Amino acid sequence: MAFTSGGPKGPPLFLCPIRRCVLEGVYALRGKTTEDRRLLDLLDPVAEVAGYEIVRLRLMGGDRARRLQIMAERPDGVMLVEDCAQLARALNPVLDGADPIVGDYTLEVSSPGIDRPLTRLKDFETFEGFEARLELDRLAEGRKRFKGELAGIEDGHVAINLEGEAETALLPFDWILEAKLVITDALMARGAAERASRMDSPDLTGDDEMAEPAPPARKIRPFVPKPPKGPKTQPVRRAGKIDRLEDQKD
Repeated sequence: MAFTSGGPKGPPLFLCPIRRCVLEGVYALRGKTTEDRRLLDLLDPVAEVAGYEIVRLRLMGGDRARRLQIMAERPDGVMLVEDCAQLARALNPVLDGADPIVGDYTLEVSSPGIDRPLTRLKDFETFEGFEARLELDRLAEGRKRFKGELAGIEDGHVAINLEGEAETALLPFDWILEAKLVITDALMARGAAERASRMDSPDLTGDDEMAEPAPPARKIRPFVPKPPKGPKTQPVRRAGKIDRLEDQKD
C-alpha cells in the first residue's frame, strides 16, 4: 500500500500481540460496554438488510431515562433525515420483540456528523489525508493521545503523520480506544462538495493541473507500548454532532 506521505510498501515493522483481534477490531470502537456489544449483535444484521451500516452504538443513562444512540450511514457514507427515519422503523420491531433493554428508553438514530468518530478500520482509509485525534488504551512512547494527518492503513495498523514529526507512525487498530476527525477547512470543503454532488451541482473538484504536488517521503515509525497496569480509566466521551430523530418506545 502506498501512503500519502510516500512511505515504503510492505509489512509493518511492528506487529501487536494477538488478543482476540477479530472480535476486538469489530466492537472496540463501535460499542463501549458489553451491553452495547450485545445490542450490536442484535441490530447489525437488521441495519444491513435495511441498507445501512451502524457506525457506533451507545446505551447511555442509568435505570431511568436511558438513551440508545445509534450513528449509522449508507454504504456510500450518506445519511439523510429520511434515512434516520427509515432505519428507526426497521429497528423498532426488533427492539420491541427482543426487549433487550430493561426499562424505558429513547431511540436516537443519527448521522455520524462532520467531525465523526472513526470506528472501523476502513474509516481510517476513507478519510486518509484528513486530521484526526486518536486515544490509545495503553501508553505508546510515553503517551496515549495523538493528533495528525491520517495516512491510510497497513495490515491492521493505522498510519498517521504526527504533528511536528518527520516520520509516519503505525498504530495497531486494536489499541485505539477512541478516534475522531478534526474539523478543518479541508474537511468542511469535502462535506460541501458531497452535498453539492447530491444536489446535482457542477463538479467542485479542480483540474489535474492545479493538483498539489506529492509531499516528500516520510519514514515509518512503529510504536512500542508499555504494558497496561491495573484497571483502565475510561475517558469522558462527548456525543457527536447529529441530525437527530427520536422515537419513544412504548
